[in-house]
Amino acid sequence: MSDTPPPNDSQPVATNAPAGDDDAPKLLDFQQERIRVLHYTWIAFFMTFYVWFNLAPLATTMRDDIDWLTKEHIKILLIANVALTIPARIVVGTLIDRFGARIVFSWLMVIMAIPAIVFAFADTFTQMMISRLAMSCVGAGFVVGIKMVAQWFPPKYIGRTEGFYAGWGNFGSAWAAMTLPWVALTFFGDWLGLGESAWRWAMVLNGVVMGVYGVMYYYLVKDVPEGRTLEKTKKAEPMMMTSYWDLTQYLFWSIPLFGALGLLAWRVSNVEVNDDVILSKSGLYVVYAALALMYAVHVVRTLQVNLPYLKAGVPEEEKYHFGSVVALNSTYFANFGAELAVVSMLPAFYENVFEPLTNGAGQPIVTATVAGFVAASFAFVNLVARPLGGYLSDKLPNRKRTMLGYILGIVAGFVLMGLIAKWMPGVDDDGLRNLAPAFGGITWLVIAVLFTVGASIFVQGAEGATFAIIPMVNKRMTGQVAGMAGAYGNVGAVVYLVVYSLVDARTFFFILAAGAFVSFAITLLMLEEPKGAYAAGFDDEGDETNPPVDASATEV
Repeated sequence: MSDTPPPNDSQPVATNAPAGDDDAPKLLDFQQERIRVLHYTWIAFFMTFYVWFNLAPLATTMRDDIDWLTKEHIKILLIANVALTIPARIVVGTLIDRFGARIVFSWLMVIMAIPAIVFAFADTFTQMMISRLAMSCVGAGFVVGIKMVAQWFPPKYIGRTEGFYAGWGNFGSAWAAMTLPWVALTFFGDWLGLGESAWRWAMVLNGVVMGVYGVMYYYLVKDVPEGRTLEKTKKAEPMMMTSYWDLTQYLFWSIPLFGALGLLAWRVSNVEVNDDVILSKSGLYVVYAALALMYAVHVVRTLQVNLPYLKAGVPEEEKYHFGSVVALNSTYFANFGAELAVVSMLPAFYENVFEPLTNGAGQPIVTATVAGFVAASFAFVNLVARPLGGYLSDKLPNRKRTMLGYILGIVAGFVLMGLIAKWMPGVDDDGLRNLAPAFGGITWLVIAVLFTVGASIFVQGAEGATFAIIPMVNKRMTGQVAGMAGAYGNVGAVVYLVVYSLVDARTFFFILAAGAFVSFAITLLMLEEPKGAYAAGFDDEGDETNPPVDASATEV
Protein backbone atom coordinates (compact mmCIF):
# COMPACT_ATOMS: atom_id res chain seq x y z
CA MET A 1 0.00 0.00 0.00
CA SER A 2 1.26 3.45 -0.84
CA ASP A 3 2.44 5.48 2.13
CA THR A 4 1.10 8.76 0.73
CA PRO A 5 -2.51 9.33 -0.28
CA PRO A 6 -3.24 10.13 -3.90
CA PRO A 7 -3.34 13.83 -4.65
CA ASN A 8 -6.69 15.58 -4.82
CA ASP A 9 -7.90 19.09 -5.33
CA SER A 10 -8.54 19.64 -1.64
CA GLN A 11 -4.90 19.15 -0.69
CA PRO A 12 -2.97 22.32 0.16
CA VAL A 13 -0.46 23.55 -2.36
CA ALA A 14 3.10 22.63 -1.41
CA THR A 15 5.30 25.52 -0.37
CA ASN A 16 9.03 25.82 0.01
CA ALA A 17 8.87 25.75 3.80
CA PRO A 18 8.75 22.97 6.38
CA ALA A 19 5.35 21.46 6.99
CA GLY A 20 3.99 19.78 10.09
CA ASP A 21 5.29 16.42 11.29
CA ASP A 22 2.04 14.60 12.02
CA ASP A 23 2.92 11.93 9.45
CA ALA A 24 6.67 11.96 10.13
CA PRO A 25 8.33 8.57 9.65
CA LYS A 26 8.54 6.63 12.90
CA LEU A 27 11.70 4.57 12.78
CA LEU A 28 10.32 1.65 14.81
CA ASP A 29 6.96 1.42 13.04
CA PHE A 30 7.78 -1.71 11.05
CA GLN A 31 4.21 -2.00 9.83
CA GLN A 32 5.08 0.75 7.35
CA GLU A 33 6.77 -0.68 4.29
CA ARG A 34 8.89 2.43 3.81
CA ILE A 35 10.32 2.02 7.33
CA ARG A 36 11.20 -1.61 6.62
CA VAL A 37 12.89 -0.58 3.35
CA LEU A 38 14.88 2.09 5.21
CA HIS A 39 16.16 -0.43 7.75
CA TYR A 40 16.91 -3.14 5.20
CA THR A 41 18.86 -0.55 3.19
CA TRP A 42 21.01 0.90 5.96
CA ILE A 43 21.87 -2.65 7.02
CA ALA A 44 23.02 -3.35 3.43
CA PHE A 45 25.18 -0.22 3.50
CA PHE A 46 26.49 -1.21 6.95
CA MET A 47 27.56 -4.59 5.59
CA THR A 48 29.44 -3.13 2.64
CA PHE A 49 31.40 -0.80 4.93
CA TYR A 50 32.03 -3.56 7.46
CA VAL A 51 33.68 -5.61 4.71
CA TRP A 52 35.42 -2.61 3.13
CA PHE A 53 37.13 -1.63 6.39
CA ASN A 54 38.03 -5.12 7.60
CA LEU A 55 41.75 -4.78 6.82
CA ALA A 56 43.02 -2.16 9.29
CA PRO A 57 41.67 -3.86 12.48
CA LEU A 58 43.34 -7.15 11.52
CA ALA A 59 46.57 -5.79 10.01
CA THR A 60 48.79 -6.55 13.00
CA THR A 61 47.21 -10.00 13.38
CA MET A 62 47.95 -10.71 9.71
CA ARG A 63 51.58 -9.65 10.13
CA ASP A 64 51.96 -11.96 13.12
CA ASP A 65 50.65 -14.87 11.07
CA ILE A 66 52.41 -14.25 7.73
CA ASP A 67 56.19 -14.16 7.93
CA TRP A 68 56.78 -12.17 4.74
CA LEU A 69 54.10 -9.52 5.34
CA THR A 70 55.60 -6.16 6.35
CA LYS A 71 54.36 -2.69 7.29
CA GLU A 72 55.12 -1.56 3.76
CA HIS A 73 52.92 -4.34 2.38
CA ILE A 74 50.08 -3.16 4.62
CA LYS A 75 50.54 0.43 3.38
CA ILE A 76 50.13 -0.71 -0.20
CA LEU A 77 47.07 -2.80 0.66
CA LEU A 78 45.45 0.16 2.43
CA ILE A 79 46.03 2.31 -0.65
CA ALA A 80 44.63 -0.44 -2.87
CA ASN A 81 41.60 -0.55 -0.57
CA VAL A 82 40.46 2.89 -1.78
CA ALA A 83 41.96 2.94 -5.28
CA LEU A 84 38.95 1.94 -7.35
CA THR A 85 36.24 3.37 -5.10
CA ILE A 86 36.23 6.63 -7.07
CA PRO A 87 35.42 5.15 -10.52
CA ALA A 88 33.21 2.50 -8.88
CA ARG A 89 30.94 5.16 -7.39
CA ILE A 90 30.58 6.83 -10.79
CA VAL A 91 29.81 3.56 -12.57
CA VAL A 92 27.44 2.32 -9.87
CA GLY A 93 25.63 5.66 -9.86
CA THR A 94 25.00 5.25 -13.59
CA LEU A 95 23.83 1.65 -13.16
CA ILE A 96 21.39 2.64 -10.42
CA ASP A 97 19.63 5.11 -12.69
CA ARG A 98 19.50 2.52 -15.46
CA PHE A 99 18.45 -0.63 -13.56
CA GLY A 100 17.20 0.52 -10.15
CA ALA A 101 18.75 0.41 -6.68
CA ARG A 102 17.44 -3.01 -5.63
CA ILE A 103 19.17 -4.99 -8.38
CA VAL A 104 22.41 -3.00 -8.20
CA PHE A 105 22.72 -3.24 -4.39
CA SER A 106 22.00 -6.97 -4.43
CA TRP A 107 24.52 -7.71 -7.17
CA LEU A 108 27.16 -5.45 -5.61
CA MET A 109 27.02 -7.34 -2.31
CA VAL A 110 27.03 -10.76 -3.97
CA ILE A 111 29.89 -9.97 -6.38
CA MET A 112 32.04 -8.22 -3.79
CA ALA A 113 31.80 -11.24 -1.48
CA ILE A 114 34.07 -13.07 -3.97
CA PRO A 115 37.21 -10.87 -3.63
CA ALA A 116 36.57 -10.68 0.13
CA ILE A 117 36.89 -14.47 0.35
CA VAL A 118 39.79 -14.58 -2.12
CA PHE A 119 41.71 -12.04 -0.03
CA ALA A 120 41.16 -14.12 3.10
CA PHE A 121 42.79 -17.18 1.54
CA ALA A 122 45.50 -15.34 -0.44
CA ASP A 123 49.04 -16.59 0.18
CA THR A 124 51.00 -14.17 -2.02
CA PHE A 125 51.18 -10.39 -2.01
CA THR A 126 50.03 -10.20 -5.63
CA GLN A 127 46.87 -12.14 -4.79
CA MET A 128 46.24 -9.88 -1.82
CA MET A 129 46.74 -6.67 -3.80
CA ILE A 130 44.56 -7.69 -6.76
CA SER A 131 41.71 -8.91 -4.55
CA ARG A 132 41.97 -5.75 -2.43
CA LEU A 133 41.80 -3.58 -5.54
CA ALA A 134 38.62 -5.40 -6.54
CA MET A 135 37.23 -5.06 -3.02
CA SER A 136 37.68 -1.29 -3.11
CA CYS A 137 34.60 -1.22 -5.37
CA VAL A 138 32.42 -2.26 -2.43
CA GLY A 139 32.79 1.31 -1.15
CA ALA A 140 30.27 2.29 -3.83
CA GLY A 141 27.51 0.67 -1.75
CA PHE A 142 26.76 3.98 -0.06
CA VAL A 143 25.58 5.57 -3.30
CA VAL A 144 22.96 2.88 -3.96
CA GLY A 145 20.96 3.45 -0.81
CA ILE A 146 20.73 7.19 -1.43
CA LYS A 147 18.61 6.46 -4.51
CA MET A 148 16.55 3.78 -2.72
CA VAL A 149 15.67 6.00 0.25
CA ALA A 150 14.84 8.92 -2.05
CA GLN A 151 12.30 6.70 -3.83
CA TRP A 152 10.43 5.95 -0.60
CA PHE A 153 10.30 9.30 1.25
CA PRO A 154 9.04 12.68 0.02
CA PRO A 155 11.22 15.82 0.15
CA LYS A 156 9.75 16.87 3.48
CA TYR A 157 11.52 13.96 5.20
CA ILE A 158 14.42 13.26 2.87
CA GLY A 159 17.05 14.89 5.07
CA ARG A 160 16.36 12.93 8.22
CA THR A 161 15.87 9.60 6.42
CA GLU A 162 18.99 9.96 4.25
CA GLY A 163 20.90 11.08 7.36
CA PHE A 164 19.69 8.07 9.33
CA TYR A 165 20.57 5.73 6.47
CA ALA A 166 24.05 7.20 6.02
CA GLY A 167 24.87 7.65 9.71
CA TRP A 168 23.96 4.13 10.78
CA GLY A 169 25.30 2.48 7.65
CA ASN A 170 28.59 4.32 7.87
CA PHE A 171 28.95 2.97 11.40
CA GLY A 172 29.91 -0.32 9.77
CA SER A 173 33.50 0.94 9.55
CA ALA A 174 33.67 1.69 13.28
CA TRP A 175 31.92 -1.59 14.12
CA ALA A 176 34.53 -3.48 12.10
CA ALA A 177 37.30 -1.84 14.14
CA MET A 178 35.51 -2.66 17.37
CA THR A 179 34.50 -6.28 16.71
CA LEU A 180 36.72 -7.94 14.09
CA PRO A 181 39.73 -8.45 16.40
CA TRP A 182 37.43 -10.21 18.90
CA VAL A 183 35.80 -12.32 16.19
CA ALA A 184 39.21 -13.35 14.84
CA LEU A 185 41.22 -13.82 18.01
CA THR A 186 38.61 -14.91 20.53
CA PHE A 187 35.83 -16.61 18.57
CA PHE A 188 37.79 -18.27 15.77
CA GLY A 189 41.21 -18.31 17.47
CA ASP A 190 40.50 -19.34 21.07
CA TRP A 191 37.01 -20.83 21.02
CA LEU A 192 37.31 -22.74 17.74
CA GLY A 193 41.05 -23.31 18.05
CA LEU A 194 42.05 -22.00 14.61
CA GLY A 195 45.18 -20.27 15.91
CA GLU A 196 46.88 -17.32 14.26
CA SER A 197 45.18 -17.96 10.91
CA ALA A 198 41.82 -17.24 12.53
CA TRP A 199 41.83 -13.78 10.89
CA ARG A 200 41.23 -15.51 7.55
CA TRP A 201 38.01 -17.09 8.79
CA ALA A 202 36.82 -13.79 10.28
CA MET A 203 37.17 -12.18 6.85
CA VAL A 204 35.51 -15.14 5.16
CA LEU A 205 32.59 -14.89 7.57
CA ASN A 206 31.84 -11.22 6.92
CA GLY A 207 32.23 -11.75 3.16
CA VAL A 208 29.80 -14.68 3.17
CA VAL A 209 27.29 -12.83 5.36
CA MET A 210 27.35 -9.86 2.98
CA GLY A 211 26.82 -12.13 -0.03
CA VAL A 212 23.89 -13.91 1.62
CA TYR A 213 22.32 -10.60 2.60
CA GLY A 214 22.72 -9.43 -1.00
CA VAL A 215 20.44 -12.27 -2.09
CA MET A 216 18.00 -11.53 0.74
CA TYR A 217 17.89 -7.82 -0.08
CA TYR A 218 16.62 -8.53 -3.59
CA TYR A 219 13.55 -10.27 -2.15
CA LEU A 220 13.05 -8.01 0.89
CA VAL A 221 12.57 -4.66 -0.86
CA LYS A 222 10.92 -3.01 -3.84
CA ASP A 223 12.37 -0.07 -5.71
CA VAL A 224 9.33 2.17 -5.26
CA PRO A 225 6.07 2.20 -3.27
CA GLU A 226 3.00 0.74 -4.88
CA GLY A 227 1.42 3.22 -7.26
CA ARG A 228 4.66 5.04 -8.12
CA THR A 229 6.83 4.71 -11.20
CA LEU A 230 10.49 3.75 -11.06
CA GLU A 231 12.08 6.45 -13.21
CA LYS A 232 15.00 5.06 -15.22
CA THR A 233 17.42 6.40 -17.75
CA LYS A 234 17.22 4.71 -21.15
CA LYS A 235 20.87 3.66 -21.15
CA ALA A 236 23.79 3.47 -18.76
CA GLU A 237 25.51 6.55 -20.12
CA PRO A 238 27.28 9.75 -18.98
CA MET A 239 25.30 12.40 -17.13
CA MET A 240 23.03 14.47 -19.36
CA MET A 241 23.65 18.22 -19.36
CA THR A 242 21.02 20.80 -20.15
CA SER A 243 23.24 23.61 -21.48
CA TYR A 244 26.58 23.96 -23.24
CA TRP A 245 28.00 25.78 -20.20
CA ASP A 246 26.95 22.89 -17.95
CA LEU A 247 28.59 20.46 -20.36
CA THR A 248 31.85 22.43 -20.14
CA GLN A 249 31.65 22.45 -16.35
CA TYR A 250 30.97 18.72 -16.23
CA LEU A 251 34.03 17.89 -18.31
CA PHE A 252 36.17 20.21 -16.18
CA TRP A 253 34.95 18.82 -12.85
CA SER A 254 35.49 15.27 -14.12
CA ILE A 255 39.26 15.86 -14.24
CA PRO A 256 39.83 15.46 -10.45
CA LEU A 257 38.12 12.05 -10.56
CA PHE A 258 40.91 10.79 -12.82
CA GLY A 259 43.58 13.00 -11.27
CA ALA A 260 43.03 11.47 -7.83
CA LEU A 261 43.84 8.04 -9.25
CA GLY A 262 47.05 9.51 -10.68
CA LEU A 263 47.86 10.92 -7.25
CA LEU A 264 47.35 7.48 -5.71
CA ALA A 265 49.66 5.95 -8.31
CA TRP A 266 52.30 8.57 -7.53
CA ARG A 267 51.99 7.76 -3.82
CA VAL A 268 52.43 4.04 -4.51
CA SER A 269 55.51 4.75 -6.64
CA ASN A 270 57.19 6.27 -3.57
CA VAL A 271 56.76 3.15 -1.42
CA GLU A 272 59.35 0.40 -1.35
CA VAL A 273 58.88 -3.21 -0.29
CA ASN A 274 62.04 -5.18 0.43
CA ASP A 275 64.07 -2.36 -1.19
CA ASP A 276 62.09 -2.70 -4.41
CA VAL A 277 59.61 -0.09 -5.62
CA ILE A 278 56.06 -1.33 -6.11
CA LEU A 279 55.55 0.90 -9.15
CA SER A 280 58.54 1.95 -11.25
CA LYS A 281 58.84 5.32 -12.95
CA SER A 282 58.04 3.79 -16.32
CA GLY A 283 55.08 1.99 -14.77
CA LEU A 284 53.89 5.27 -13.27
CA TYR A 285 54.01 6.95 -16.69
CA VAL A 286 52.01 4.06 -18.12
CA VAL A 287 49.36 4.65 -15.44
CA TYR A 288 49.31 8.37 -16.24
CA ALA A 289 48.89 7.61 -19.93
CA ALA A 290 46.10 5.14 -19.24
CA LEU A 291 44.26 7.67 -17.08
CA ALA A 292 44.66 10.34 -19.76
CA LEU A 293 43.25 7.92 -22.33
CA MET A 294 40.33 7.06 -20.04
CA TYR A 295 39.55 10.74 -19.60
CA ALA A 296 39.70 11.27 -23.36
CA VAL A 297 37.26 8.39 -23.89
CA HIS A 298 35.02 9.90 -21.20
CA VAL A 299 35.07 13.26 -23.00
CA VAL A 300 34.28 11.70 -26.38
CA ARG A 301 31.46 9.58 -24.97
CA THR A 302 30.00 12.55 -23.08
CA LEU A 303 30.05 14.72 -26.19
CA GLN A 304 28.51 11.97 -28.33
CA VAL A 305 25.57 11.69 -25.95
CA ASN A 306 25.10 15.35 -25.03
CA LEU A 307 25.73 17.34 -28.20
CA PRO A 308 22.78 15.89 -30.19
CA TYR A 309 20.60 16.24 -27.09
CA LEU A 310 21.53 19.92 -26.67
CA LYS A 311 21.28 20.64 -30.39
CA ALA A 312 17.72 19.29 -30.49
CA GLY A 313 16.71 21.60 -27.65
CA VAL A 314 16.25 20.53 -24.03
CA PRO A 315 12.62 20.39 -22.83
CA GLU A 316 11.98 22.70 -19.89
CA GLU A 317 10.84 19.83 -17.66
CA GLU A 318 14.23 18.10 -18.08
CA LYS A 319 16.40 21.07 -17.14
CA TYR A 320 18.27 21.21 -13.84
CA HIS A 321 20.99 23.35 -12.28
CA PHE A 322 24.41 21.70 -12.67
CA GLY A 323 26.01 24.38 -10.48
CA SER A 324 24.30 22.69 -7.54
CA VAL A 325 26.05 19.44 -8.45
CA VAL A 326 29.40 21.25 -8.40
CA ALA A 327 28.63 22.80 -5.02
CA LEU A 328 27.60 19.46 -3.50
CA ASN A 329 30.74 17.82 -4.90
CA SER A 330 32.78 20.44 -3.06
CA THR A 331 30.90 19.98 0.21
CA TYR A 332 31.44 16.22 0.22
CA PHE A 333 35.12 16.73 -0.66
CA ALA A 334 35.40 19.02 2.38
CA ASN A 335 33.43 16.92 4.86
CA PHE A 336 33.64 13.20 4.02
CA GLY A 337 37.12 13.56 2.53
CA ALA A 338 38.25 15.29 5.71
CA GLU A 339 36.59 12.64 7.89
CA LEU A 340 38.44 9.75 6.23
CA ALA A 341 41.73 11.62 6.45
CA VAL A 342 41.32 12.69 10.09
CA VAL A 343 40.30 9.23 11.28
CA SER A 344 43.48 7.89 9.68
CA MET A 345 45.83 10.32 11.45
CA LEU A 346 44.09 11.18 14.72
CA PRO A 347 45.40 8.34 16.95
CA ALA A 348 49.03 9.13 16.12
CA PHE A 349 48.36 12.87 16.54
CA TYR A 350 47.07 12.51 20.10
CA GLU A 351 49.67 9.95 21.11
CA ASN A 352 52.57 12.05 19.81
CA VAL A 353 51.39 15.51 20.86
CA PHE A 354 50.38 14.55 24.40
CA GLU A 355 53.39 12.32 25.01
CA PRO A 356 54.76 14.81 27.62
CA LEU A 357 51.54 14.45 29.69
CA THR A 358 52.23 11.84 32.40
CA ASN A 359 50.63 10.63 35.63
CA GLY A 360 52.18 10.61 39.10
CA ALA A 361 54.18 7.47 38.27
CA GLY A 362 55.69 9.12 35.21
CA GLN A 363 53.66 6.98 32.80
CA PRO A 364 52.08 8.58 29.69
CA ILE A 365 48.37 9.32 30.07
CA VAL A 366 47.60 9.27 26.36
CA THR A 367 48.56 5.70 25.52
CA ALA A 368 47.86 4.04 22.18
CA THR A 369 44.59 2.73 23.66
CA VAL A 370 43.47 6.17 24.83
CA ALA A 371 44.46 7.75 21.51
CA GLY A 372 42.53 5.05 19.66
CA PHE A 373 39.46 5.71 21.80
CA VAL A 374 39.58 9.43 20.98
CA ALA A 375 39.94 8.65 17.28
CA ALA A 376 37.02 6.21 17.46
CA SER A 377 34.85 8.95 18.97
CA PHE A 378 35.27 10.96 15.75
CA ALA A 379 33.59 8.17 13.78
CA PHE A 380 31.20 7.12 16.56
CA VAL A 381 29.55 10.55 16.48
CA ASN A 382 28.24 9.51 13.05
CA LEU A 383 25.34 7.68 14.70
CA VAL A 384 23.84 10.98 15.84
CA ALA A 385 25.54 13.81 13.96
CA ARG A 386 24.75 12.72 10.41
CA PRO A 387 21.03 12.07 11.04
CA LEU A 388 20.92 15.39 12.91
CA GLY A 389 22.34 17.20 9.87
CA GLY A 390 19.60 15.73 7.71
CA TYR A 391 16.94 16.47 10.33
CA LEU A 392 17.96 20.13 10.62
CA SER A 393 17.96 20.40 6.83
CA ASP A 394 14.33 19.22 6.93
CA LYS A 395 13.28 21.44 9.83
CA LEU A 396 15.02 24.75 9.13
CA PRO A 397 13.39 26.94 6.48
CA ASN A 398 16.24 26.94 3.95
CA ARG A 399 18.40 23.94 3.05
CA LYS A 400 21.15 26.02 1.43
CA ARG A 401 21.63 28.20 4.52
CA THR A 402 21.69 25.08 6.70
CA MET A 403 24.45 23.67 4.49
CA LEU A 404 26.43 26.92 4.68
CA GLY A 405 26.11 27.01 8.47
CA TYR A 406 27.50 23.52 8.76
CA ILE A 407 30.45 24.33 6.50
CA LEU A 408 31.34 27.36 8.63
CA GLY A 409 31.21 25.02 11.62
CA ILE A 410 33.74 22.76 9.88
CA VAL A 411 36.04 25.73 9.30
CA ALA A 412 35.85 26.74 12.97
CA GLY A 413 36.18 23.14 14.16
CA PHE A 414 39.41 22.46 12.28
CA VAL A 415 40.89 25.82 13.25
CA LEU A 416 40.29 24.89 16.90
CA MET A 417 41.84 21.46 16.33
CA GLY A 418 44.87 23.23 14.85
CA LEU A 419 45.17 25.14 18.14
CA ILE A 420 45.40 21.94 20.21
CA ALA A 421 49.16 21.80 19.53
CA LYS A 422 51.90 24.35 19.14
CA TRP A 423 55.04 24.25 17.02
CA MET A 424 58.31 23.50 18.79
CA PRO A 425 61.92 24.04 17.66
CA GLY A 426 63.42 21.30 15.53
CA VAL A 427 62.01 18.63 13.23
CA ASP A 428 61.16 14.95 13.58
CA ASP A 429 62.58 11.97 11.67
CA ASP A 430 60.39 12.82 8.66
CA GLY A 431 61.63 16.42 8.53
CA LEU A 432 58.33 17.82 9.88
CA ARG A 433 58.06 20.40 12.66
CA ASN A 434 57.80 19.06 16.21
CA LEU A 435 54.56 19.55 18.11
CA ALA A 436 53.62 19.79 21.78
CA PRO A 437 50.37 20.58 23.67
CA ALA A 438 49.48 24.26 23.44
CA PHE A 439 48.90 24.22 27.22
CA GLY A 440 49.89 21.79 29.95
CA GLY A 441 47.74 19.68 32.24
CA ILE A 442 44.88 17.22 31.94
CA THR A 443 42.37 20.07 31.52
CA TRP A 444 43.83 20.93 28.12
CA LEU A 445 43.53 17.29 27.05
CA VAL A 446 39.82 17.38 27.94
CA ILE A 447 39.39 20.64 25.99
CA ALA A 448 41.24 19.11 23.03
CA VAL A 449 38.86 16.14 23.01
CA LEU A 450 35.89 18.54 23.12
CA PHE A 451 37.33 20.43 20.13
CA THR A 452 37.66 17.12 18.28
CA VAL A 453 34.12 15.98 19.02
CA GLY A 454 32.76 19.42 18.10
CA ALA A 455 34.54 19.37 14.75
CA SER A 456 33.23 15.85 14.15
CA ILE A 457 29.65 16.95 14.79
CA PHE A 458 29.90 19.63 12.10
CA VAL A 459 31.81 17.42 9.62
CA GLN A 460 29.29 14.60 9.80
CA GLY A 461 26.28 16.87 10.12
CA ALA A 462 27.39 18.52 6.87
CA GLU A 463 27.45 15.07 5.26
CA GLY A 464 23.82 14.60 6.29
CA ALA A 465 22.89 18.06 4.99
CA THR A 466 24.64 17.34 1.67
CA PHE A 467 22.60 14.23 1.00
CA ALA A 468 19.44 15.97 2.12
CA ILE A 469 19.80 18.07 -1.05
CA ILE A 470 21.29 15.64 -3.59
CA PRO A 471 18.05 13.66 -4.26
CA MET A 472 16.31 16.94 -5.17
CA VAL A 473 18.73 18.16 -7.84
CA ASN A 474 17.46 15.81 -10.54
CA LYS A 475 15.42 12.80 -9.45
CA ARG A 476 15.81 11.01 -12.76
CA MET A 477 19.60 11.02 -12.28
CA THR A 478 19.83 10.84 -8.48
CA GLY A 479 22.20 7.88 -8.75
CA GLN A 480 24.66 9.73 -10.98
CA VAL A 481 24.54 12.91 -8.88
CA ALA A 482 25.05 10.89 -5.69
CA GLY A 483 27.78 8.86 -7.40
CA MET A 484 29.72 11.93 -8.47
CA ALA A 485 29.42 13.58 -5.05
CA GLY A 486 30.37 10.33 -3.32
CA ALA A 487 33.39 9.99 -5.59
CA TYR A 488 34.43 13.53 -4.69
CA GLY A 489 34.41 12.48 -1.03
CA ASN A 490 37.02 9.86 -1.88
CA VAL A 491 38.94 12.39 -3.99
CA GLY A 492 39.07 14.58 -0.90
CA ALA A 493 40.38 11.71 1.20
CA VAL A 494 43.13 10.94 -1.31
CA VAL A 495 44.20 14.58 -1.63
CA TYR A 496 44.15 15.22 2.11
CA LEU A 497 46.04 12.03 2.98
CA VAL A 498 48.76 12.86 0.46
CA VAL A 499 48.96 16.40 1.88
CA TYR A 500 49.22 14.95 5.39
CA SER A 501 52.26 12.91 4.34
CA LEU A 502 54.00 16.20 3.50
CA VAL A 503 53.11 18.50 6.43
CA ASP A 504 52.87 18.39 10.22
CA ALA A 505 49.52 17.69 11.88
CA ARG A 506 48.89 21.28 13.02
CA THR A 507 49.39 22.63 9.51
CA PHE A 508 47.18 19.82 8.25
CA PHE A 509 44.21 20.94 10.37
CA PHE A 510 44.56 24.49 9.06
CA ILE A 511 44.62 23.12 5.48
CA LEU A 512 41.40 21.21 6.20
CA ALA A 513 39.84 24.44 7.46
CA ALA A 514 40.98 26.27 4.30
CA GLY A 515 39.49 23.51 2.13
CA ALA A 516 36.17 23.86 3.92
CA PHE A 517 36.23 27.64 3.43
CA VAL A 518 36.75 27.17 -0.32
CA SER A 519 33.75 24.83 -0.30
CA PHE A 520 31.75 27.53 1.54
CA ALA A 521 32.52 30.04 -1.22
CA ILE A 522 31.60 27.56 -3.99
CA THR A 523 28.37 26.62 -2.21
CA LEU A 524 27.42 30.24 -1.56
CA LEU A 525 27.88 31.13 -5.24
CA MET A 526 26.66 27.99 -7.01
CA LEU A 527 24.15 26.06 -4.88
CA GLU A 528 20.49 26.77 -5.61
CA GLU A 529 17.82 26.14 -3.00
CA PRO A 530 15.96 23.12 -4.46
CA LYS A 531 12.37 23.63 -5.56
CA GLY A 532 9.78 21.74 -3.58
CA ALA A 533 12.36 21.15 -0.85
CA TYR A 534 9.68 20.66 1.82
CA ALA A 535 6.86 19.08 -0.19
CA ALA A 536 4.77 16.71 1.90
CA GLY A 537 4.08 14.22 -0.91
CA PHE A 538 5.67 12.77 -4.02
CA ASP A 539 3.25 14.37 -6.45
CA ASP A 540 3.22 17.92 -5.08
CA GLU A 541 6.91 18.64 -5.05
CA GLY A 542 6.62 21.79 -7.08
CA ASP A 543 9.70 20.92 -9.11
CA GLU A 544 9.47 21.42 -12.85
CA THR A 545 12.14 18.79 -13.43
CA ASN A 546 9.99 16.13 -11.78
CA PRO A 547 6.38 16.25 -12.90
CA PRO A 548 3.77 14.00 -11.25
CA VAL A 549 4.08 10.37 -12.23
CA ASP A 550 1.46 8.25 -13.86
CA ALA A 551 0.29 5.96 -11.07
CA SER A 552 -1.05 3.50 -13.59
CA ALA A 553 2.40 2.83 -15.03
CA THR A 554 4.04 1.24 -12.03
CA GLU A 555 7.32 -0.61 -12.54
CA VAL A 556 8.79 -2.61 -9.66
